[in-house]
Amino acid sequence: MQTTSIKAYGTEAADADIKQLQIKRRLPLTNDVEIDIMYCGVCHSDLHFARNDWGMTEYPVVPGHEIVGRVTRVGDGVTKYKTGDLVAVGCLVDSCRSCNNCKNDLEQYCPEWVGTYGGFDKHLQTPTHGGYSETIVVDEEFVLSVPENLDAAGVAPVLCAGITTWSPLRHWKVGKGSKVAVVGLGGLGHMAIKLAHALGAHVTLFSRSTNKIEDAKKLGANEVIISTDESQMEAASGRFDLIVDTVPYEHDLNPYVGTLSTNGTLVVVGYLGPLDPMLVTVPMIMGRKSVAGSLIGGIAETQELLDFCGEHNIVSDIEMINMQNINDAYERMLKSDVKYRFVIDMKSLKES
Repeated sequence: MQTTSIKAYGTEAADADIKQLQIKRRLPLTNDVEIDIMYCGVCHSDLHFARNDWGMTEYPVVPGHEIVGRVTRVGDGVTKYKTGDLVAVGCLVDSCRSCNNCKNDLEQYCPEWVGTYGGFDKHLQTPTHGGYSETIVVDEEFVLSVPENLDAAGVAPVLCAGITTWSPLRHWKVGKGSKVAVVGLGGLGHMAIKLAHALGAHVTLFSRSTNKIEDAKKLGANEVIISTDESQMEAASGRFDLIVDTVPYEHDLNPYVGTLSTNGTLVVVGYLGPLDPMLVTVPMIMGRKSVAGSLIGGIAETQELLDFCGEHNIVSDIEMINMQNINDAYERMLKSDVKYRFVIDMKSLKES
C-alpha cells in the first residue's frame, strides 16, 4: 500500500511532552477522502490518552478527534464529497458496519468501532493517528459535511463536546417545554446549554460557583442553582425531566437525583469510573427515576447536529492556540483555565 509521510504532534511515552513527529498516512483508496486539516479541537480525552490515564495507550500516539478541514483528494468510488468541500471528522473513523448497532446508526456502540486515534487501521495494520497532524485520510462514510456559514474553528469541538451532549438531548426527546438541567460549565456543559436552549427547553445550570451565573445566562441558561446551597437544592426537588451531568471527575450524584421529576433521567456523559458515594436507590424507586450513561453519537446523529448548528448558528466558544503550545494548553485544561475549548490552528504546524 502506498503511503506518505506527514508532520504531526504526538508523544512516545506517558510522561513525555507532546512534540513534533513524522507519521505515515495511506494514500486515498477507492472510498477514501483526504482532508487538509485546518483546525483541531483539544479534548480532555486527548490528555488522558496521551498520559495513559486509562491504561490502554499504544505509543507513539497522535491525539485529536475534533477535526475540521477541506477535502484535497477523493478515491474513485467516493460519491458524497469533492475537492474543496468543508468537512469534519469526529471520534470515529470506522466500525464493523454489520452489527445491530451499526445498522441502527449507533456506530459508537459497535464492539469493533475504530477511534480516530488509538484504534486499529485495518489498511495499514497500525494504530490510527488523530488530528494533531497536517492531513488525515478517512472512509467517506465517516466524514461529515460542515455548513459553510459556520465559523470553522468553532465547529471543531462540536465533533466531541457537541455530539456528546446532543445525543442524550435527542434520545430523551428534549424539546419545547422540557425542563433540562446541566451539571458543570466546561467544554461539554457550555454546549449542552446552547443546544438545549436552541431546542426550546427551559435550561438550568447546577454549579458550585456563583461566578458562573452570568456566563451561563449568556449561553442560554434561564437560571443557575448553586449546588452547595442546601435551600436552593431543596427548592429544586422534583423539577427536571433530564439532567446532563458533564463533570469529568468522581462526584456525588445523589443530590441531583432528588431534583428529577417522576420518570426523569440523569445521564452521565463526563465521568468514567466507579461512584463514591454509591447511589441511593430510594428516590429512584419512589419516583421511577433513572441514572444512565451516553457515549458521543453515531455518524447520522452527528450530521444531524452539524445541520442543526448551521440552522441556529451554534458553535463552541473557543480559545485558539498554536500547535507548539499544546503542552501548556494541557496544563491549563487540567485547571479548567479555558472558556470553553482550546482549538489548534493547524497552520502553525504546517509552517513550523
